[in-house]
Amino acid sequence: MKKTLHRALVESAPSLCCYCNWKNDTLLVLSHNTFFFFCPVFSPQKRAKGQVLFDKVCDHLNLLEKDYFGITYRDVENQKNWLDPSKELKKQIRTGPWNFAFNVKFYPPDPSQLTEDITRYYLCLQLRDDVVSGRLPCSFATHTVLGSYTVQSELGDYDPEELGSDYISELRFAPNQTKELEEKVMELHKNYKGMTPADAEMNFLENAKKLSMYGVDLHHAKDSEGVEIMLGVCASGLLIYRDRLRINRFAWPKILKISYKRNNFYIKIRPGEFEQFESTIGFKLPNHRAAKRLWKVCVEHHTFFRLVSPEAPPKKFLSLGSKFRYSGRTQAQTRRASSQIIRPAPFFERSSSKRYNMSRSLDGGEGAEPGVVINGHSSGGTGRSSGYLCSFLTAERLAQISSQKMRFVHQQGETNGDADPGVLLSAQTITSETTSTTTTTHITKTVKGGISETRIEKRIVITGDADIDHDQALAQAIKEAKEQHPDMSVTKVVVHKETEITPEEGED
Repeated sequence: MKKTLHRALVESAPSLCCYCNWKNDTLLVLSHNTFFFFCPVFSPQKRAKGQVLFDKVCDHLNLLEKDYFGITYRDVENQKNWLDPSKELKKQIRTGPWNFAFNVKFYPPDPSQLTEDITRYYLCLQLRDDVVSGRLPCSFATHTVLGSYTVQSELGDYDPEELGSDYISELRFAPNQTKELEEKVMELHKNYKGMTPADAEMNFLENAKKLSMYGVDLHHAKDSEGVEIMLGVCASGLLIYRDRLRINRFAWPKILKISYKRNNFYIKIRPGEFEQFESTIGFKLPNHRAAKRLWKVCVEHHTFFRLVSPEAPPKKFLSLGSKFRYSGRTQAQTRRASSQIIRPAPFFERSSSKRYNMSRSLDGGEGAEPGVVINGHSSGGTGRSSGYLCSFLTAERLAQISSQKMRFVHQQGETNGDADPGVLLSAQTITSETTSTTTTTHITKTVKGGISETRIEKRIVITGDADIDHDQALAQAIKEAKEQHPDMSVTKVVVHKETEITPEEGED
């Protein structure tokens, strides 16, 4: 029986958006920037449901407070849909490649009530993308505040010697970023000395949650007079916008019923203080699928934020209407579950924001820069998370001589509270050569933030007339690194393919 592989066309994503691709029985998840996470071997079974994929991604991301998140995919009309965890994958994506994205689905009204820093970090990634893409509009002042906390989270304390004078010019904080904005961000960043990344992210969230469009899921529609409007679904209820201005708000307690028929969406409103009868307001959506999509988003948001537990789906065989019900945990349930988390705070590595020079595609276009990150999270100890980072840069072949450089970074940390932060204890460089290989090993021992770290950076240059098997060379190098340093973890592997121009070919 011929096996079918589902191959996804992936794009670079600036923040939390994680694109998934099944290939050779392995689940690949593309995270922020152009990095891939390899989940453990996983083959989509014939009747696999969406929950299987969602759990696999959350397990890999070391995410326990996962009920705020979800997986999206694009339909044939390129409209975003939330993957239903209770339905089979093949029934939700009937045509085209299996493209998925991991996003925040329910934006918590008070992020400080989240239990773990790693959950707040992923929420920050989503919000950064919302701000940069324009989905979360901000004033100039808010852009500077959010940008300054982003810089503190990623780069740490301001250090003119290490960072230079123009150290944030490549980072993105706003849809239309100006030099004036960057200068204001740097001015604020200088005041945050000593602020930890977790504190910076908390301050970021405290400011972001106050924005009027925070956590609002927008849908195009028309009112009863045919005027173009936007319907926004959020934690508090249903919002109506016209020309980017909110003209009405219906809180969940005020809404008695939501329904749809064909391409019409209806809400039944509870009578006001001086009203006697209920009223129904209708909106026209682009098509039937858009109306149903909006209805489902409303059902999920109302259930998650307003109910103690989700409603059970109707069991009657001949029941009328949709059987769809939100099947996950409510906010009340996930808060109770989060309060019982007893594991040590997971260690994770923060990735940099989308930069101006990273406008690359992964679909084979010019300047493509595919890469792989295997990012593991330790359950305890004082070291940082380990993983492999591999980036392959392709260049036009200018000569028959090619060389491949590999740089390995091993690190081992242990607590040393008596040492001063940022102290270099020792440094050593060792170089060895063979006929076709040059190996340079640089060993440094430092103490920073109370953590003693031994870092081994090994650069291997392989030169030869024949093409080099990248996969074989990479696998062999990783194997040797683990064998030589079994008590340490490989945190980064960078692979560059380069070419040289011979004197004869360089002449006109």
